[in-house]
This record gives sequence, structure tokens and C-alpha cells, in this order.
Amino acid sequence: MLQLSIVVPLYNEAESLPELCSWIDRVMKENAFSYEMIFVNDGSNDNSWEVLKQLSTQYSTIIAISFARNYGKSAALHEGFSKASGQVVITMDADLQDSPDEIPELYRLITEENYDLISGWKQKRFDPISKTIPTKLYNAATRKLSGVHLHDFNCGLKAYKIEVVKTLRLYGEMHRYIPVQAKWNGFTKIGEKVVQHQARKYGVTKFGLERFLYGFLDLLSISFVQIFGKRPMHLFGSLGILSFLTGSGLTIYLMGVKIYNIAYNLKYRNVTDNPLFFLALVAIILGVQLFLAGFIGELLITNSDKTTNYQIKEEIS
Repeated sequence: MLQLSIVVPLYNEAESLPELCSWIDRVMKENAFSYEMIFVNDGSNDNSWEVLKQLSTQYSTIIAISFARNYGKSAALHEGFSKASGQVVITMDADLQDSPDEIPELYRLITEENYDLISGWKQKRFDPISKTIPTKLYNAATRKLSGVHLHDFNCGLKAYKIEVVKTLRLYGEMHRYIPVQAKWNGFTKIGEKVVQHQARKYGVTKFGLERFLYGFLDLLSISFVQIFGKRPMHLFGSLGILSFLTGSGLTIYLMGVKIYNIAYNLKYRNVTDNPLFFLALVAIILGVQLFLAGFIGELLITNSDKTTNYQIKEEIS
């Protein structure tokens, strides 16, 4: 088994690729690592793929995948992880803001201190305030909801045991929650390391502010899936029972009041004239619908999942 698999997702990073490959290769040779570089071209519309083809003639360690279109960073990481064969998997961005010089220490933390996952922490960032403040809020919300205590969930520089990445299913914006998925998959020894963050040397960032909204929605989604994904009836069935019993209880109460008033010759009105009856009826119908949603959910999880099927246009191996 190789010691290291270095997975690099990229989108329109043609200018930085030669320098990045040279940097990684130098660090690997200085530390006598056996390794592979796995580049996933996420539908770039510049000449990134042509640059990778050229670099593959210089570096025999390069494996490259090109998507037919832009799927996003999660998709790129998912495909990279599927190709990885190293004892330790390192992920890093292609924009030279992550330093390959961090790799030897990340490798040591995984192999010698037996961490399942080490996440980088960009304690000092070179990003604009429009990015750093939302990032802090996002990290705080993720810590609160997930129980994983990391300062920087979205740092691209991470190290994993190979067993960890093989359990991950990434789509949408799920790459932000890899430590959360790893914890829920049983890999609980998760640490972090302060890493150097470098100013962007080429191009511009590919992410806008909308990623924070999408990221938060994905956090809610992954929380739901991890808790109820294998047992949707537990959620929908419980809510259905509660709603059905509430509606039925209200209906019985209204009927009982009417019968009592008739028995004692008191003034009464028909059950259907009481607004509470229609609330009870809605609750009963809603309860039945929730039950049906639970049954449908149980049927769906028995079918094969195709959320991580991505169209690959070309490969270099």
C-alpha cells in the first residue's frame, strides 16, 4: 500500500497546477514517501485539463479525473476518495492557499498518534471580512448542532485514515461536514492542527456568499439523514401517531360534550358547527399522511442510492 494519497479537487486552476505539483513532489521526495496525486477536474472551462495532461508526462504519480460538467467540490472529493489507495489520504485545494509542507506532520498524527481524522485550522486567514465573519458563524453553528468541536470545518487541508474516506458519501455541499459524517460513522478520534494559510496567488475564489446558506441547509439535511435515514418510520410514525391521537381525542371530546348536554337537557350545538372539529379533522388527516410518508421512506431506503453517480468525461492513470 502507498503511504499517501493526495486528493486535489480543482475548478479553473490552470495557473497554479504546475507549481502545486512541483511543491508536492518536492515534499514527498524530501520525506521519502510513496504517494499518488489524484486531481479531479470539476468541469473547468479553462485549460486545466490540458495542463494536467502535460504534467502527467512529467510526474508518473499523477492520477486525474475530468467531469463532464461542474458538479461541485463534494462530487470531486467523492470521486477522488474512490480512487485513493494510500494508507493516509490528504485533501488540499489547488489554489496554493494550502501548504504541502504541512503533509509530513499530518501523516505523523494519523500513523503515530492514531487519529482517524485531522482537520486543518487556518487560525490566521488571508480572506476578506465578507468571508471570515460568515465562516465563524457557520463554524459555531456546526459545532453546536454536531457536537464535533473544531474551529474550522471547511478547511480544505485534512488528513484521514483510508478507512474513513471509504465510508463517506459526498454530494451537494456535504464536503463541509466530513468530520461530522466521520464521527457518525464511528470514527471518533478527530483532531485539528493549526496550518499556514497563504494568500491566493492566482485567479479569484470560486465560492460566493450563497454557499453559507446552502451549507446550513445541508447541515440540517445530514443531521436528519444520520438520525432517521435508516428508520424514517420512527420519525414520521411518531409524529403521525401524535397528530392522529390529538385529532381523535378532540373529536371524542366534542362528541362527549354534545351527548352530556343532550342527557341533561342543556343547550348544545352540532359537532360540525364547532371550529375545533375542523382542527381535529385536519390533525387526523395529517396523521395518516405522516404514516404514509414513513412507509414511503422505508420503501425508498431499500432501493439503490444514485446521489453519488457523476459523469466522468476522461481519466489519466
